Amino acid sequence: MSKISMELIQQLRDRTGVGMMDCKKALEESNGNIEKAVDYLRKKGAAVAEKRSGNATSEGIVHAYIHPGSRIGVLVEINCETDFVARTPALTQFAQDIGMQIAAVKPLCVIETELDPALIEREKAIYAEQLKGKPAQIMEQIIKGKLEKFYAEKCLLYQTYIKNDKITVHDLLKELIAKMGESIKIKRFCRFEIGA
Repeated sequence: MSKISMELIQQLRDRTGVGMMDCKKALEESNGNIEKAVDYLRKKGAAVAEKRSGNATSEGIVHAYIHPGSRIGVLVEINCETDFVARTPALTQFAQDIGMQIAAVKPLCVIETELDPALIEREKAIYAEQLKGKPAQIMEQIIKGKLEKFYAEKCLLYQTYIKNDKITVHDLLKELIAKMGESIKIKRFCRFEIGA
């Protein structure tokens, strides 16, 4: 295998924000293919996120995002493990991006367990009414699929990220966890809109 150049390592680092040694290892694992290296780092990020998900997140920031025109504002709380990570530009930028996402796409909550059970039951009843006459087993599968689509629209973590339609907000969060090396959570948010 050929030696991985510093230029290539720097290129991958600029693209992902991951440390130099991790970029070098990713490029070695993917034989210098930058696209495969990005995929490798994303998979590694998912593993790090899974491993650290149980860690306490008692530090963090509350970030205010005001949409241009000052008619929409968002407050978002992001929690992490250490004060050091809470003060990094990467966490601030993440909070800013999440604020923009919330302003633009209007999620109801962070994750589906925060949705009102009555709202979910109402959605299920509407889907069941639409599917009247279909066999029960098929109805169940279709309702499950429609609920997943509903969660992808209403729950922040499952929404398609507005700056990159190839990933979800959850993928973006996992990438940040891999980059920072500690558990990070979107705790809560509040969206304000004039006249809404």
